[in-house]
Amino acid sequence: MPSHLVNIKDKLFENIFDHAPNGIAIVGLDFRWVKVNQSLMNLLGYSEDEFYTMTFPDITHKEDVDVDMEQLGQLLKGDIDQYQIEKRYFHKTGRLIWGLSSVSLEYGETTEAGESPLYFIFQMVDITKQKEMLGQMNAITNIANIQNERLKDFAHIATHDIRTHLGNLSVISGFMEEELEDIKHDNNFIMLKEALCQLENTISNLNEVRQADFSAKGKLTPLNLKQFVESAIYNINAIARHEGCEIINTIKDPIHVLAIPVYLDSVILNLLSNAIKYSSKERQSYVKLGIKETADIVVLEVEDNGLGINLDAHQYELFQFKKTFHKREDARGIGLFITKNHVDSMGGKITVESQVGVGSTFKVALMKA
Repeated sequence: MPSHLVNIKDKLFENIFDHAPNGIAIVGLDFRWVKVNQSLMNLLGYSEDEFYTMTFPDITHKEDVDVDMEQLGQLLKGDIDQYQIEKRYFHKTGRLIWGLSSVSLEYGETTEAGESPLYFIFQMVDITKQKEMLGQMNAITNIANIQNERLKDFAHIATHDIRTHLGNLSVISGFMEEELEDIKHDNNFIMLKEALCQLENTISNLNEVRQADFSAKGKLTPLNLKQFVESAIYNINAIARHEGCEIINTIKDPIHVLAIPVYLDSVILNLLSNAIKYSSKERQSYVKLGIKETADIVVLEVEDNGLGINLDAHQYELFQFKKTFHKREDARGIGLFITKNHVDSMGGKITVESQVGVGSTFKVALMKA
């Protein structure tokens, strides 16, 4: 070991140097390794003797050498006191190790000519796992962005095509009104026209979702929950009537929540349709909608006396994708998954109380406007 290093071999420095969990080394002004600790040997796989036969550029990825050399040059000129850099090193096995390297310059005694640099103090933290995780996250983000663009394209095509068919149906309904004078007073025809109107509103809302970013809570808008409930009941009333299920709406007064129109509409429709779909055939079925509120929160409750769900068996998979809890051919396990995602996107929370053979109560908590 060079004689000028004798003065640093005090006990404190030796303990820190030898037992530090991260790599520490002394590097000469010729960039050769002068002294390395056990942690650095463990990190890069080289023995002490192997280190002393190499310079640090020998085991540095070629794309990182120039940046490191530029920083070392600034250290030697006195432009900076120290620097930190992320760079890649070659392990003895050939694999790449990402290290967060910190380098400073040690000086000798001050003379008339000023301080003379002696050696570099090098420290390294292994950040390979963090870099790999970051790479995976970036890859996932890129995939998500690609899928998002594809979904936007699909939504554009779907809404365009649906709107075309909707226009065709509206024209046909207009022809029917002209040719069949009495039909405009028929309840089923009135419901058909209203359903077409609601479908037009839904498509408009879908277009807003496609064109806008609802990731921030600031994009939520005040919506009249009573109106959305009444609209959903109207849209599903024919199905409820067919299934012999009574819909009871106890929401009498307007109350506003912070929500996204198409999401709120979807949540209410999904909960209503599920309640009707899984109604019991052994008794007169009903679905009852009501609200409870605090100073900041409105809770929409959708209660039914249907088949119920075994929460002991399914509590943790209730809102998971493609999970079903009753043996029905048309059960897809998508509705509750979508509903929870919509509620979460609006900054809300959905919970359920249920008992097999008694019924279920879904509770959707949303911020009050």
